[in-house]
Amino acid sequence: MTSIHEPPPREARRRWLPPARDVAPLISLAALIVFFAIASPSFLKPVTAVQILQQGAALAIVSSGLTFVLLSAEIDLSVGMVALWTGCFCGWLLQNFAGPAAQDASFGRVALLILLPLASAVLLGAMAGVLTVWARLPSFIITLAMMYIAEGSARWLTQSETLDVPEVLKTIGNRGIELTDRIMLPYSALLAAVVMLIGHIVLQHTRLGRYIYMTGGNREATRLAGVRTGRIVVACLAISALTAGMGGLITAGRLNSVSLDQNQDLLLSAVACVVLGGTSLFGGEGGMGKTLVGVLTFTVLNIGLVQIPSIDDLARQLLLGVVLMAALVMNGLLGKRG
Repeated sequence: MTSIHEPPPREARRRWLPPARDVAPLISLAALIVFFAIASPSFLKPVTAVQILQQGAALAIVSSGLTFVLLSAEIDLSVGMVALWTGCFCGWLLQNFAGPAAQDASFGRVALLILLPLASAVLLGAMAGVLTVWARLPSFIITLAMMYIAEGSARWLTQSETLDVPEVLKTIGNRGIELTDRIMLPYSALLAAVVMLIGHIVLQHTRLGRYIYMTGGNREATRLAGVRTGRIVVACLAISALTAGMGGLITAGRLNSVSLDQNQDLLLSAVACVVLGGTSLFGGEGGMGKTLVGVLTFTVLNIGLVQIPSIDDLARQLLLGVVLMAALVMNGLLGKRG
């Protein structure tokens, strides 16, 4: 006989089970892994895991910053072009000021080649945030304009040329810790892990993180509670620009150079990763763990489709969109039940 003070068995089980909206992205990821393991015999080989880590590293870094923006109920459309600008600025500095000997230059000199482009990216993000707050316009409009500014600046600076990047970026982008003869832990993946860990700590264990969730959940109530929501928006857009710049540098290093055709799909890919993980587009709900699941899902899908020989390049993009749509719909339906 059940005591009046004890919940019914079904409610008791629900209390211990995680919400469906948190489990849905994991189900999508598991389903993709099982499918590709059956469809492609080479999918479960160690080299595939290394490819997932290498290709997903830059995307994870960019998505981590975009998570801050979406949690505050804003959007940043400039991340792809800010990433492009940062890589181009780094290559331009290397070509015009460092010279051929820069690869063997001192640590401080190489650090400037990386820190100056990152600082310029943060400046672009902070400017977008200030204009969003000051002009009281949607961040959609401001960051759209910033996207064109960053792209135009990159084109003007490089004159559409392909530029070299510092050797340290090539090392981070292509090398790692050799665990075995076939398994390598990429440096870029380690960097992405550090960035996402810092992002998780900031969001879950600092006052800034609490204010970001409050701003995205109910901005007016948060403002009336004494929180300067405008500063929160500026901070989130600056963080997003910083991680976009880092992602652009990692991508340039992995490709051993920087050119204008890089990062063209980075914005849509990063948004897809954040939303696939379960972070709300309307703010106040989500986190870095969910973004990590989204990045893994997106990267597994991309690499898995490439490994199936019967799928050509023309059909791959269509299937990518269809599977992403199915995963998003499934996450949404399960989320409503949770």
